[in-house]
Amino acid sequence: MKINAAVTHGQGQDFVLEEVELAEPKANEVLVKIIATGVCHTDAVARDAAIAPLPAVLGHEGAGIVEKVGENVTDLEPGDHVVLSFAHCGHCHNCLTGHPTACETFNELNFGGINDDHTHRLSQNGKELSTFFGQSSFGTFAISHERNVVKVDKEVDLALLGPLGCGIQTGAGTVLNKLQPTFGTSIAIFGTGAVGLSAIMAAKIVGCKNIIAIDVHDNRLELAKELGATHTLNGTKVDVVNEIKAITNGGTEFSIDTTGVPPVVRQSLHALRPLGIAAIVGVTPEMSIDVHNDLMAEGKTMMGVIEGDAVAKIFIPQLVDYYKRGLFPFDKLVKFYDFDQINEAFAASKSGEVIKPILKIQ
Repeated sequence: MKINAAVTHGQGQDFVLEEVELAEPKANEVLVKIIATGVCHTDAVARDAAIAPLPAVLGHEGAGIVEKVGENVTDLEPGDHVVLSFAHCGHCHNCLTGHPTACETFNELNFGGINDDHTHRLSQNGKELSTFFGQSSFGTFAISHERNVVKVDKEVDLALLGPLGCGIQTGAGTVLNKLQPTFGTSIAIFGTGAVGLSAIMAAKIVGCKNIIAIDVHDNRLELAKELGATHTLNGTKVDVVNEIKAITNGGTEFSIDTTGVPPVVRQSLHALRPLGIAAIVGVTPEMSIDVHNDLMAEGKTMMGVIEGDAVAKIFIPQLVDYYKRGLFPFDKLVKFYDFDQINEAFAASKSGEVIKPILKIQ
């Protein structure tokens, strides 16, 4: 079938809305009419750093309505409202033990440009186009394996839900699934974009005593306080580590870095009390850490967390339920754009003007 899609033809080039060909869904696959899709930093990295084969149709925070199902699909049917999440194999050790975000073929399935069976579903003028994150949701329709398709509540505005498949899932899941702070503990969250603000809302849900938000933009820090931060620190104006230790009488039990900026990553480790745990979710270049003082002498832990260590089919409906109950107001992060404004949406996201752009496709 012919669809309209935002095609990335070359590294760093603008998105171009063009007609492309989408094949029929194969066994265990689902054809989804995309209603809206989030704009994520990872899409920008894929375009500008060519971390996936180009040309491609990017997009990996899709939400839509099931149009057609392939053979063997048993838990989805046409008309279902769904969110598309990351691709995973479903049968490696990590997938089978409840950690599909650490799938042994995660990079191949999400960044390799091909589907599970090593073929393509997208083409243009006879030339194959790469798929991204097993979905390529920057298009009017997408095909995804049923493993990556999450059925959601029809009562909630479907256009809002796409970012639950990646960015918002990452922030909230890092708190709720991986760190699992107990009531009354303290957490510092470095960076208040969509991932960091989602972590703040999750920390409020579990009852953290001190939820400390760190950023360099005062307007984002104001929103962080509205969403649950008990303290906010502008990293350009104060000594962040000293301030955190003063607020918490020695340091936090937990910290999350969403920035990937090496000096900030170090702050997330230094701000911990002994035996504290730092979760790194931002993509970080090569850097050095004082392993002896922080990790050995004080027993701290530094870990990487991918996609919030979430099982999407379980976790995304939980987040939707939290939203319906007023506990997870992620709609306050969102600004909608029409599909043909995709380049403007990316520019707004990159500048920090907008926290989470969502493209309305249909």
